Amino acid sequence: MVTKSQIDNLPSTIGLYLFKNNDVINYVGKSVNIKARVLSHIENAKLDNKERLIIENSNKIETIITESEFKALILEAKLIRELQPKYNSIWKDDKSPLYIKITIKENFPKVLITRKPAFVKTTAGEGALFFGPFSSVRMVEKILNDVRRIVPFCTQKKISKKACFYSKIGLCDPCPNEIKNIYEKKQYKKNIRQVISILNGNVKKIIQNLNKQLNILIKNNKYEQAIVVRNKIFRFDRLLNLKDDSEFFMNSNEKKLEEMLVILKKYFPQLNSLDRIETYDISNLGLKQAVGSMVVMQNNQIDKREYRKFKIKETGSKSDFDRIKEVLTRRLKQDWPIPDLIIIDGGRPQIKAILTIFQKNKTNIPLIGIAKNPDRVIVGIKGFPNLFLKNDSKVLNIIRLLRDESHRFARKYHLFLRSKDFLI
Repeated sequence: MVTKSQIDNLPSTIGLYLFKNNDVINYVGKSVNIKARVLSHIENAKLDNKERLIIENSNKIETIITESEFKALILEAKLIRELQPKYNSIWKDDKSPLYIKITIKENFPKVLITRKPAFVKTTAGEGALFFGPFSSVRMVEKILNDVRRIVPFCTQKKISKKACFYSKIGLCDPCPNEIKNIYEKKQYKKNIRQVISILNGNVKKIIQNLNKQLNILIKNNKYEQAIVVRNKIFRFDRLLNLKDDSEFFMNSNEKKLEEMLVILKKYFPQLNSLDRIETYDISNLGLKQAVGSMVVMQNNQIDKREYRKFKIKETGSKSDFDRIKEVLTRRLKQDWPIPDLIIIDGGRPQIKAILTIFQKNKTNIPLIGIAKNPDRVIVGIKGFPNLFLKNDSKVLNIIRLLRDESHRFARKYHLFLRSKDFLI
């Protein structure tokens, strides 16, 4: 069994973690926060048989740090495909695993979504390359949607005599149905090679080339073409920060929230339930286009329908405290359901700033913050007491997950606004 010291030394960064029994890999997983995710495995082992077996039959944990969530996703799929760890390949649902298939032996290779009856040991087989397995159709579609807007490709199983609809909107260019010369044929195959590179996680060179193209086009005042290239660059950023929703709240949260309620009720006697929790974060890179996010957990589950985003006004002259105050001020003016609890990404200074807003609005909503290095929860009452929760605490883990989700959502909106302002 893994030891406490092994867990304490895990990084709280994006990457992969491998549960091992000596040199045998039992399970491969990924996370935006390796330590938090491993801790969730340990706490879930009390209720889930699979989790219990992973923990009991492993004596060490190895990690692989990656520069992006997408790289972690791709590398995880590759290791599962090649190594077939015991606890990754059993307890699957009744469906075969999902793969991205590229028909490399064809004159004009296609990029398809497919299911295989068993794990594919190599990327080559049946005249095709396979990438995966992936957790859901939605995840595969999200990947291919972004990749196709960076590098066009064909998804038709058979070539027809007429150009497809996607060729008319630039998602199949050059279209195999209309390729007439050797140059276009070479260009299409070049596109497929780039798709393969992206799906292997090798994107650095492609991004560098796009940035070079962008600079040349701007220098030559070719702004319409520059916008096309710019959009591809921002698509890359979206792809590299792709969020795998399957990781988020993989297990029931009811018991975690019950425990959180017991702890917080000591500080907030009026708190009778945690049916609605709102979490806030600010994203601000380079002082421009600062934004705020509101992430909602409702009835024990994350509820994206209730998410809200805020564009901060006069970003250059405001501090982070001013920005979080603006977000909460605007939120309290809305006719939205009142939360049972508010969580912010920040410590005592941020909490003090928000409490001034609460006083002005005569609001008495329970408020906590999560500060970093190390992660600790600060209660929004007189004296600002700290909740020194253990690293394997269910309560701390769920607060971390909410914080990370609010950060992701804020950053996504921030990058969107920056993309619109990119050439100005």
